[in-house]
Amino acid sequence: MAVKIRLKRIGAKKAPFYRIVVADSRTPRNGRFIEELGYYDPLKNPAEIKLDNEKAKNWIKNGAQPTETVKTILKKSGVIE
Repeated sequence: MAVKIRLKRIGAKKAPFYRIVVADSRTPRNGRFIEELGYYDPLKNPAEIKLDNEKAKNWIKNGAQPTETVKTILKKSGVIE
């Protein structure tokens, strides 16, 4: 089972809001997930990020692969270099 750290969109039309989740790579974007790590609000200036850094580090240590967008969010939060 390939596990990914990715964004799950929950915002309204033209008002994106995302949750950062750990999910199986085969599930749909807004489908079932394993664990929620935080959220990302790109509409605020600057973009608001709330993330549980310890959980994210633990998932990466156990082999979860972040998507490109999540990788930049994790770098901003200081989880990865």
